[in-house]
Amino acid sequence: MSFGDFMGLTAVMGAVIAVVAILAGVYKRRLAFLERKLEIAAGQTAEKAAQYATHNAEIENRLRVLETIITDGAWDTARQIETLRAAPGEPRAN
Repeated sequence: MSFGDFMGLTAVMGAVIAVVAILAGVYKRRLAFLERKLEIAAGQTAEKAAQYATHNAEIENRLRVLETIITDGAWDTARQIETLRAAPGEPRAN
């Protein structure tokens, strides 16, 4: 192996190392980007989960009110009032 061959090999190895270093930097930046994207998605998911929980609690409260209305007898009273409101010629709902 002559000195020229050695210098050529050294130049090729230096170029390979430079390319690998550049690609490693690009890969590192891509991983940082994907990590940030995942953090944003996780934050949005947590926010949506909180909104769904709040909405679910509101629906449960409404359902409790409806259950109370139906089970305490007021439902029958309201039905009787609506029956009395019907026009004289219309059939009454029972």
